[in-house]
Amino acid sequence: MIRILNKKFKTRIKARIRKNRQSLNKNLDNFFEWVKGAELIELKECNTDEDPVRPELNNKFRTGYGRKIFGVRYQGEIHAVMCFAYTNEIPKNVEELEKMSHDAYLQSALRDQNIGRIAVAYTVWSKKKGGGKLIVKEVFKKIKKSNHLNRLITLSPLTEMATKFHTKNGAKLIQINENTQNFEYKIIK
Repeated sequence: MIRILNKKFKTRIKARIRKNRQSLNKNLDNFFEWVKGAELIELKECNTDEDPVRPELNNKFRTGYGRKIFGVRYQGEIHAVMCFAYTNEIPKNVEELEKMSHDAYLQSALRDQNIGRIAVAYTVWSKKKGGGKLIVKEVFKKIKKSNHLNRLITLSPLTEMATKFHTKNGAKLIQINENTQNFEYKIIK
């Protein structure tokens, strides 16, 4: 009797494991499907209320001199956003970021229209699992292809979440400031 029960029990467990494995594979396929079909686009604006890092910065600031907004779009919807400033130096706060990106913009007008040598990511957020990592990867590719940008730096808050996110994605901490920290993603062209 015990052998029969054990056999039935083992059969049920094996069936459940098979079903769970199929379900997990299906969910992974769905996850990677959205990642494969996503594209990086430049945005004219974003919903700043969704920004968990710097919601106080309006769209005028984010698209001002030497600054841009990028998003990852999938099926007409934006799933991740990253805001950048192009500078020639590493800023320690938002005020420096604004001045340095404005200076780099003015310098580019006198030269080749290529703004700055450093792309400074000052905020990133995702509305869908995997979006943050995906946008970092896509922006990284874009910067590698550019002929004037040679560094990707962050202006991140002093939080454990920011530290984990950037180190998990391959960035190295280069300095800690009064209210921010800077990480660098290595760009090898």
